[in-house]
Amino acid sequence: MAHTTHETRSRAVPRAMSGQPALGRGLVLLMALAAALSCAGNYFAQPLLDIIEVNLGIGVTAAGLIVTAAQAGYALGLILLVPLGDVMDRRRLAVGLFALTAFFLLATAAAPTGPLLIAGTLLTALTSVGAQVVVPFAAALAAPAERGRIVGVVMSGVLLGGLFGRLAAGALSELGGWRTVYWVNALLMAVMAVLLHRRLPRLPRPHGSATMSYTGLLRSTLALLRQEPLLRRRAAIGAFSMASYSVQLTALTFLLTRPPFHWNAAAIGLFGLVGVIGVVGMNIAARLSDRGRVQAVSGTAAALLTLAWLPLLAGESSLLWLTVGVILLNIAQQAGLNSSQNVIYALRPEARNRINSAFMTLFFLGGAAGAALASVVWSRAGWSGICLLGGALAAGSLVLWILERVRAASAARPRTVTVSR
Repeated sequence: MAHTTHETRSRAVPRAMSGQPALGRGLVLLMALAAALSCAGNYFAQPLLDIIEVNLGIGVTAAGLIVTAAQAGYALGLILLVPLGDVMDRRRLAVGLFALTAFFLLATAAAPTGPLLIAGTLLTALTSVGAQVVVPFAAALAAPAERGRIVGVVMSGVLLGGLFGRLAAGALSELGGWRTVYWVNALLMAVMAVLLHRRLPRLPRPHGSATMSYTGLLRSTLALLRQEPLLRRRAAIGAFSMASYSVQLTALTFLLTRPPFHWNAAAIGLFGLVGVIGVVGMNIAARLSDRGRVQAVSGTAAALLTLAWLPLLAGESSLLWLTVGVILLNIAQQAGLNSSQNVIYALRPEARNRINSAFMTLFFLGGAAGAALASVVWSRAGWSGICLLGGALAAGSLVLWILERVRAASAARPRTVTVSR
């Protein structure tokens, strides 16, 4: 039966290129787990902001800067470190980044003041882009017909890392204080560095990469945004969508610790698990994209991201509407991200790390901007202002997608040539 045959192929992914190691299920799951652990540390502070604020004696705005530092550090790592995967051994790069992240997590856990905690968060986020070395690594090993699904599985690890990172932070803070989760993740990252060293295959370097200098590599990454209009447009869509999503992530903690909820850090982290449904959205989007429906997925995701802010607005005093809004926002964000990655990874296989770097840098810069704006808007306009901000940013991603489709339709329309007599 056709369905059974497809199931069989899914369990042992074909080789992307002749002579490359096959990408088996165990390795895919290991890469997803690695991505989860790497990204988790960037979300630990979110359910702990009130506790950190009191413990270190910092204000609400300074506490919000911890989230901003995580987003900004990740963006810096994307532009400065991820492109190295196109010119050096990606296995060695990934292992090195995981080991450095473990070290910086230890430094963050020991931070005695707010500024040092922000600095530790920035450095941890800088090297935690090991996850974004693993994602194109998986894309390079996957067969083209299943690339969307494989990337979706590994990127699901990124999503789950954020969700369970918040849950673990809340739960462990109740057991041993807010620093405990940083100590635990440092140990797990060190173990993962060893596992990746043992399990990841070595891939041949792209032709001509050995002669490229580091500065040339960075220039090449930036040049891709100029040379590839589709990458530029998708990066802009991603930046607006991540900014909208980050507004919700940052402000939700402040909302849930106040009336009528009065939740503690553990409860806030547990509430974050409703976002697990976003994994379902990402994997459905991945399968539809592999079947040629990538544009439909992109448009639907952008529209849903915008509409999700309506139940979120009603959620200021209703847990039911708040839950509905968070679920819709997670589904839309993850589906939109997967569809954009499916598009950009097909552009230039030899420059996949640089393409991922350019896209994800703008993506997380959008997230950093959203987090910073959320802290300011919350202090001045409360939850209604947050929802207006988040909805406007989401609408921006929808408008950009519509403009992309208008340009594509215009370019595909045959031109009529008038011959003068």
